[in-house]
Amino acid sequence: MDIRPAATLVLTRDTENGLEVLLLQRTWDAVFLPGYFVFPGGAVDDQELLGRRHATGPADSDISQTMSLDEGGADYMLSAIRECFEEAGILLATDASGALIDGAHPAHREREAVFKGETSLAELCQRHGLQLPLDRLAYLSHWVTPPGPPRRFDTRFFVAVAPEGQPASHDGVETIAHAWLSPARALEDHRQGHRLLGLPTLRTLRVLSEFDTTAALMRYAHANPPEPRPSQPWPALKKGQPVTLEPGAPAYDEAVRLDPEGEGQTRAEILPGEPVTLGAGVRRLTAPNPGLMTGPGTNTYLLGFERFTVIDPGPDHPGHIERLLELTGGVIDQVVVTHTHMDHSPAAQTLKARTGCRVFGWPAPEAPGHDRAFRADDEPSHGDLIVTEAGVLRTLHTPGHASNHLCFLLLEQGILFSGDHIMQGSTVVINPPDGDMKAYLESLYDLLAEPIRVIAPAHGFLMAQPEAVIDYLITHRLSREHKVVRSLGQHGPAALATLVRHAYDDVPDALHGVAQRSLLAHLLKLAQENRARQDAEGLWQIAPTPRH
Repeated sequence: MDIRPAATLVLTRDTENGLEVLLLQRTWDAVFLPGYFVFPGGAVDDQELLGRRHATGPADSDISQTMSLDEGGADYMLSAIRECFEEAGILLATDASGALIDGAHPAHREREAVFKGETSLAELCQRHGLQLPLDRLAYLSHWVTPPGPPRRFDTRFFVAVAPEGQPASHDGVETIAHAWLSPARALEDHRQGHRLLGLPTLRTLRVLSEFDTTAALMRYAHANPPEPRPSQPWPALKKGQPVTLEPGAPAYDEAVRLDPEGEGQTRAEILPGEPVTLGAGVRRLTAPNPGLMTGPGTNTYLLGFERFTVIDPGPDHPGHIERLLELTGGVIDQVVVTHTHMDHSPAAQTLKARTGCRVFGWPAPEAPGHDRAFRADDEPSHGDLIVTEAGVLRTLHTPGHASNHLCFLLLEQGILFSGDHIMQGSTVVINPPDGDMKAYLESLYDLLAEPIRVIAPAHGFLMAQPEAVIDYLITHRLSREHKVVRSLGQHGPAALATLVRHAYDDVPDALHGVAQRSLLAHLLKLAQENRARQDAEGLWQIAPTPRH
């Protein structure tokens, strides 16, 4: 699939209540992000090159250098200006006197012609004697759509102050609503499930939320262009043979982190029993328990140099336990358990019997699938510190997948040992009653406040860009929740078996039994928020709006 170059313009304004940003809602018929609120933007057009003759401000070479491009950076900016005019009705242009035009300028009458491609931005400027002030835009961020969606874009985000006297108006075709909101309000709307936001939009809003005025924001954006991130294919080994990993491949982030020079010596596969060094005093050893729910197997992490702490010892598998003892020389001081599902904790008791180590974790809840034989010497509270030779671990209570789930953050290296709270390439199972969707989302939000640099999951490879990973998980769940709410409105009161056919119509019928458990988790969350209710016959429906 081709990745198309694209540009987005984040329009801001000052109000008496602080900085606000313009968001447009995409039509529900859109192939890409239907119903989502986004910033104005779209694909870069071949005609953008003609607009350079009407551009003022920095030269293309200077813009391109800032964006780590050989050339063509100005075309991204011109595309952002054009898309903003088409989608939001705001044209960032100056007249012959150098003043920004207002909403009464005759160029606005040709918005539809530009939208339909009947008139190019260059032709519009030529006809009305307009110039495009590229120095009023600042380069804010770079986002490449990960593999999976039907369309992928290589998008550059720019920020600008909206010209006064030009009211925003959605185009009624690609966009069906618009709103000026403070970044904090938009983020809270998303958190409450009232407004769908995609990953790059969330990330951008968090940046904007740090600023009270447009002047402060623009000074920051002009002075701090984003650092380029690896986006090119990366060499690695698989089954002993050289392979090339594309961005978004499961092993890509790990290969880039462990092999920054691109020598192609890291493995693009997880092999049970083969240790992998991930950082100073941090190794991964994967148990030989591959499967549908465990992926390549459960990852056990060894922290230390001479005396060791083991995170998630895994199943009570003799071969795996002997390998742990071999790699540590049997000198295991501590075993730390993220939760008590059967692929994570059973080996703890065997290691304690063999080494005399202390065991950290929370007791198993009264729920199926847990290791009821698990016994902990210490039950660390949220925020408690555990000292290891590799550094200090901070305990983070992260319920959702399991009520007793803990993550552990290695503070000095910024490595989050996420257990099953965050897994690579798989949706975390939320199975009520011990699984709790509301708690899961809230604990994901809590992780966004932690100084995480990389995620080490219990299943899969290292994951970089932790904020993007967490935002994706939140957005995925809230998108499904929105679909559940729409299904309730259209088909409720209804039983789970009926609702699952509509809320999970993108899931094969054979998986609807499993999907019903996830659907129930969403409905219970909505019920906690007084947005849905279950009647005496077990049917679910939208909760009535309380009267004031």
